[in-house]
Amino acid sequence: MTPSLFAQVQRIAADLFLVPPVQITAESSPETLEHWDSVQHLNLILSLEQTFQVRIDPEDMDRMQTVGQIAELVESKLRGR
Repeated sequence: MTPSLFAQVQRIAADLFLVPPVQITAESSPETLEHWDSVQHLNLILSLEQTFQVRIDPEDMDRMQTVGQIAELVESKLRGR
């Protein structure tokens, strides 16, 4: 994944989960971030769809367990356009 794409996903996640961007790593997950619950997960998906103009399918949502996986998924969606 490109560093700039990860940085964008990192900033979106930091805003939603109310933490500084430096606290968001590729391994960050609902288990490591207090404010990452099911509602915020949906908000994250909506923010990613709007920011990157991609469509995240329901089956993709199950694979979105860490910020790194999320950034990789977004990158694959952008490549597949």
